[in-house]
Amino acid sequence: MKEDFLHYLWKHKLFFTSNLKTTNNELVSITSVGDHNHNSGPDFFNAQLRIGEQLWAGNVEIHLKSSDWYLHNHEMDSNYDTVILHVVWEHNIEIHTNANSIIPTLELKNFVSDEFIINYQKLFSKPQKWINCENDIYSVDPFVVENWLERLYFERLERKAVFITQLLEETNYDWEAVLFQLLARNFGLKINGDAFFEMAKNTNFSIVRKEVASQQNLESLFFGQLEMLNNSGEDPYFNLLKSEYAYQTKKHKLMSNMMSSVQFFRLRPINFPTIRISQLASLYSLQQNLFSKCIEKESLKEYYDLFSVTTSEFWKTHYTFEKESPKKAKKLSKSFVDLLLINTIIPLRFVYQKHIGKFEETDVLNLIKEIKPENNSIIKKYNMLKIKSESAFKTQALLELKNENCAQQKCLQCAIGNHLLKN
Repeated sequence: MKEDFLHYLWKHKLFFTSNLKTTNNELVSITSVGDHNHNSGPDFFNAQLRIGEQLWAGNVEIHLKSSDWYLHNHEMDSNYDTVILHVVWEHNIEIHTNANSIIPTLELKNFVSDEFIINYQKLFSKPQKWINCENDIYSVDPFVVENWLERLYFERLERKAVFITQLLEETNYDWEAVLFQLLARNFGLKINGDAFFEMAKNTNFSIVRKEVASQQNLESLFFGQLEMLNNSGEDPYFNLLKSEYAYQTKKHKLMSNMMSSVQFFRLRPINFPTIRISQLASLYSLQQNLFSKCIEKESLKEYYDLFSVTTSEFWKTHYTFEKESPKKAKKLSKSFVDLLLINTIIPLRFVYQKHIGKFEETDVLNLIKEIKPENNSIIKKYNMLKIKSESAFKTQALLELKNENCAQQKCLQCAIGNHLLKN
């Protein structure tokens, strides 16, 4: 039994109220349970109760045992002088005010159904499962699940919006610059995302704007800022980029100061940082005003067309500067574009629409639901639990459910957990 479960019971009045009595046998009638306080002080503010013949308005404090009042030193804190009812699971000691009068106590365990307790114990039973409800989640009403997942998806967007808004403030709301930073991080994927993002932040986007006329110039700029041109090399293209970057350094007064370095280890060749940088340079050399275009597009096909880019000629026969490989066009795949949409374009559109006061929930949902579902260990596990994903909307929502709810055991704040407890 945890205290937050008692908060949950009190907040939703999930106990028998028809003959509610204090430990001193006074009838209790609840007009309002009060407002749940998540900060310091009593657990519920502004409750309205009738205890015996007396009407009360004040605060409610909740503990597992009555003696926790003294364990937490509430008798020494004036914030608790306005407590009108002490709600506990087990009453083991009388609690007194500073004036030495007894604070009315409600021992809740006498008024909660056995079935409800069994449901709670089943949900939080040990040993720890992958998620608490893994044995029962498939039985939850699909309507409940779908509505909860939609809410979670937008909570996920709101979390991402905090980071995006911070970048916008740093760039004085230069939307193109923030898009560049976010795209760079996504082009770097998990292994090189930090390094690519650092490179983009270290490179004033006004310089990128000045160099977009040449994909080669953009490659020299990006490779140079990533400190990938510092060594000596025999390849003519490497030396050409190195020479160009030396000129750009003087021209734009460039500074790199990279704290992270790019990695090739454990990457498929198509995801090598060299290939991804060339593709990023190709995108910006072909698509000026990219942010505006990203905002205007409506269908998934339009985005696939927009991001239909490949590497420069050199990288069609190379994966690294040192070694030649069989010629192959290295276009951005649709699955890679899907990741860009999921992690960058849609969150940025979400922030932009809210910024200009034209947010359309259906606009976001229609696009994310066009994208194929992601395939990772978390989604595979949900599939095994009979929670199938038809699109990236559901996989994103399920990731939010697992990481921000299940992993933190927030079952009492979860619609799925609530459904299982009450049914």
